[in-house]
Amino acid sequence: MTFSFRQFNLHITTILQDKVRVEYKKADIKIMKRIFFIIVVPIIMVASLSGQSGKKYSKEKEAAIQLIELMQDELTKISDTIWNYAEIGLEEYKSSKLLADFAEKNGFKVERGISGMPTAFIASYGTGKPVIGITGEYDALPGLSQKAVSKKEAIIEGGPGHGCGHNLIGTGALGTAIAIKTLIEDGSIKGTIRYYGTPAEDNYGGKLYMARDGYFDELDICLNWHPGDLTKTYFRDSYALFDYSIRFHGRTAHASGNPWDGRSSLDAVESFVHGINLLREHIKPTVRMHYVITKGGDIPNVVPDNTEVWLWTRDFDMNNLFELDERIKDIAKGASMIAGVEQEIILNNGLYNILPNKKGSELLQSNLELLEPVSFSKDEYEFACQIQEESKLKKAGIRSQPLTMDEAMIDPWELTSDIGDVSWTVPTITLLSVCVPKDVPMHSWGSTSCFGSSIGHKGMIYASKALALTMIDLYKNPVQLIAIKKEFAERKGAIVYKTMLPPGPPLIPERR
Repeated sequence: MTFSFRQFNLHITTILQDKVRVEYKKADIKIMKRIFFIIVVPIIMVASLSGQSGKKYSKEKEAAIQLIELMQDELTKISDTIWNYAEIGLEEYKSSKLLADFAEKNGFKVERGISGMPTAFIASYGTGKPVIGITGEYDALPGLSQKAVSKKEAIIEGGPGHGCGHNLIGTGALGTAIAIKTLIEDGSIKGTIRYYGTPAEDNYGGKLYMARDGYFDELDICLNWHPGDLTKTYFRDSYALFDYSIRFHGRTAHASGNPWDGRSSLDAVESFVHGINLLREHIKPTVRMHYVITKGGDIPNVVPDNTEVWLWTRDFDMNNLFELDERIKDIAKGASMIAGVEQEIILNNGLYNILPNKKGSELLQSNLELLEPVSFSKDEYEFACQIQEESKLKKAGIRSQPLTMDEAMIDPWELTSDIGDVSWTVPTITLLSVCVPKDVPMHSWGSTSCFGSSIGHKGMIYASKALALTMIDLYKNPVQLIAIKKEFAERKGAIVYKTMLPPGPPLIPERR
């Protein structure tokens, strides 16, 4: 009976894992690396390497895959711990510390408190070019507390939960960074790896502040990933986003005794949102506008003096949003005149759309085709179908086969993220990795459940491998990186990235 190298190598790895499993839980990770490089790497370097459908891995890629598989249990544990912490944006103190400490333990130099955000950090290793970055997230969403079960069941009613899979993003990206760091340390590749711990993606956009302050400027390229209901390279335009606070300031009075002496800022809010809804008829179909009334008064018996609307606008074209910005200001001014109050409109921040890079996406695609697709068990498939049934969706299971490049370009899956600002600063490659059943939406109880289950874990490990393989190509082949950077310059054209943020760190939640 003959074995492919991959079968032989996995067999050797299984033996190693069995022998050191107890020690792994007790010893420093450096011991594991020593074992790996003394025993496994020499085998890799002299053997025939084969991947999916007989395609060959380089020795560096095979080593990266094995390193991530050796870390799999530890990465899963970290991901689940962050999932249980469920800390919302700018409050991810335990989550960020867990990741930063793990990076430090693995030999990275860690700088904390980036851009005035206590939960932002950068972990670096290596010297010289190329300098390759990878971003990690770890913030949860309000109101999405959910057990890792196939029906809607909160852990804490009304509490936060990881409905966007940032527990997986931050952990999987760090797994990639550690694998690359180990190869740099061993001399297999040369350059610098940087892991960016970026907080508050879902509410304040931590990457915006880090981009504004120049922390991505030295990178040659940046990679990132996001969970989804499919696997593909993300090569398409994304929504840009403007984030406003519209505040009205009036005068209080007794709502029954002398309301004529008051000036209701709530009247202004109602006039403003009515104006926004009338505007919907006269905007382009690609535009999205959505708002919440964050302050509408305190008690019906008092004419409200201070109110606020939180408004987001989105489009694929930044210029459309700038034009819309003028209309919104006019509506706010008109609403204040109707109510006889003062108005204040604040642009809290703005997210640039993601600037796609075809050369980078093609490189990532080649590694998706090299890797074996995620394999889900019968139990996981049944779990997925149960979530779909509970969510009133078709029981379609999980799609594990990566999309082709052509399919990825026309797939409607949209991503709005603060990675957009990074993509206008340096070339950026984005991966989507399957972590939820087909059609189960992000920011739902169903996705939250999956991100704390083995379905999410498997998608995370796959993403970690795919990004590591792509990084190795970038380190080993300068010509590919030059082509990617050339396309970046051509797509960007004469536009110079300029932040829309005010000076200073984001306002902490209780001050917003």
